[in-house]
Amino acid sequence: MALTYRAPGVYVEEIPSARQPIAGVGTNTVGFIGLIRDDSVYIPVVNPDYDPVLAQHLFDFHHPPAAVPQALQTDLRPGEADAAQRAATQALQTELNRVTTELGTVQANVDDLTNNRVPQAQDAVHRAETQLRDATDANRADLERDVRNQQTQLTRAQRELRTATQRRDELQQLRDELSNQLPASGGGTGQQPGSGTGQQPGGGTGQQPGGGTGQQPVDGAPAAFLEVEDLDYAPVPPNPALLVPSRLRPYYLKEFKIQVDEFDTKLCTNFTEYMDRFGDFSAFKDEAENPHDDPSKWIFKPLNPGHHLLTQAVDGFFRNGGTRCFVARVKDTSHLDKMLREFESIEELAILAAPGLPKGEPVWGRLQDYCENDTHQNVFAILDLPAVVNDGKTNDFEIEKLQYDAPEPLLPERSAHAACYFPFIEVVDPAKQLQDSDPARQVPPKYRGRTYVAPSGHVAGIYARTDEERGVHKAPANATVRGAIEVKYYISRPKQELLNPQGVNCIRLMNGDVTVWGARTVGGDRNGEWKYVPVRRFAGFLEESIKRGTQWIVFEPNDPGLWSRIILNVTAFLTILWHNGALFGLTPQEAFYVKCDEELNPPEIRDLGQVITEIGVAIVRPAEFVIFRITQSTGPRQG
Repeated sequence: MALTYRAPGVYVEEIPSARQPIAGVGTNTVGFIGLIRDDSVYIPVVNPDYDPVLAQHLFDFHHPPAAVPQALQTDLRPGEADAAQRAATQALQTELNRVTTELGTVQANVDDLTNNRVPQAQDAVHRAETQLRDATDANRADLERDVRNQQTQLTRAQRELRTATQRRDELQQLRDELSNQLPASGGGTGQQPGSGTGQQPGGGTGQQPGGGTGQQPVDGAPAAFLEVEDLDYAPVPPNPALLVPSRLRPYYLKEFKIQVDEFDTKLCTNFTEYMDRFGDFSAFKDEAENPHDDPSKWIFKPLNPGHHLLTQAVDGFFRNGGTRCFVARVKDTSHLDKMLREFESIEELAILAAPGLPKGEPVWGRLQDYCENDTHQNVFAILDLPAVVNDGKTNDFEIEKLQYDAPEPLLPERSAHAACYFPFIEVVDPAKQLQDSDPARQVPPKYRGRTYVAPSGHVAGIYARTDEERGVHKAPANATVRGAIEVKYYISRPKQELLNPQGVNCIRLMNGDVTVWGARTVGGDRNGEWKYVPVRRFAGFLEESIKRGTQWIVFEPNDPGLWSRIILNVTAFLTILWHNGALFGLTPQEAFYVKCDEELNPPEIRDLGQVITEIGVAIVRPAEFVIFRITQSTGPRQG
């Protein structure tokens, strides 16, 4: 409405601009899901009372040099092995004598406190309180002071009793451990040195509760250990002996209560925020899955596989450039659908991964269905293939299992809204590194802490880093996986030639670095124009950005003026993307077009309350195959 001007002067009017800038939506916020059945996990912490010399003597006592793996041996001259064995035995016996003597002294102190000093202090407090009740004004102050003094003496005696009792219990535990390790002639009940069947300092018995997958043949000789995929992720309770500090062990386990309920989603912007809610790196079993193998080949599995893989994924995400993620837990895989519904309220979610869930079709399918839903077109799933891909007879990699024409392929259903990565990567786990420092585990120093984990968390961090540095149109590939030191299976070029068309993105060791060397959606070539990860993700980014940036159009008059403003704003947004290298073409006209006119919006369309805009874009494709054609030439003659 025009204003009415009555007084002379200068007037300034604000006219709404036709340009309503469209802002690109975020593409690097990740949602992580893990299977954590229990409400608590166990974290290994450093034992301040650990005696490495005594623990090493105990290890030497049970493992003569001939039985120790080569990687743990030192150069010994003839006769030194027996001398080392005798020295270890003598050191253990000396320590046992010292502990027994101290235990007698401490026990005497506990008896004295229990039978004499504490009861006497209690009686003194009772007498002083009785006198105070009968006190007069003349002596009340003195009697009150006497009551306080007697109460202080009682408190001090009770504190001394608690301290002495705790020390007695620690000495009794250490005495029992030493007694069980020494021969019967040394006052214990353990096995003879070198028998290899005595109890280890870690508190185990050399056998895995529940068993591993190594089997015993009929003749009694141990069979070769065969890895199988864990499809349950069931937690295992810790050995109770590990919950109490021992001078013979460099760590003990501490219980951590999970601060997040099932189905809750927690935003984490750094790994510390995750640890405060979900806990630090959790503990591994104290017994090997394959105790019959050579100690250098022992495999230790986590107590809580779901928590272990989720924690490693979140850590890998932040290590590789991630900045924001929502983390959630379920107590059973059947609850995954309900968990995914909780993510629907998070509009900024752009990437979805479930590193802490079993690797199989039930999980893959639900993640893919979520991302293929019309309301989640901007969400892209990162899937982990199984950790173990063998023929069931050996531990060698069986590539036929990762082919869609195989009888039972270990692959997800084809989908343009997901990408899968293989194989698992090797990282150093701080919890396992601490536990591996126990001499009883016989892990060489350079291999301590090494374990294989799902790559999806690290890859999600690479997605976030690439989006931030280059843009969502850049393929998240040819990128080093920070924090990874090896891969579970070595993928050569001939093997990748078979895997790449299937849409299996390989993680390979390239020039000494663990590198993501693939950028295809699940299904590969059969996905046609959507076979590349950056193309599918850019399309989702484009759709969501335009949808959110054009909300102002709703209920505007549907006339040529509106059509012009739509063309103006969408063109401005696409021009920025073209300048950033996301669209192919030497000019904007070659890279895209925007059409919104009477041809697309005739009266019958307008009568339905609709306004239709047609947008065409030439999305840039990654240079997957780089070819140089070289020929010999003498070159032009120089005059």
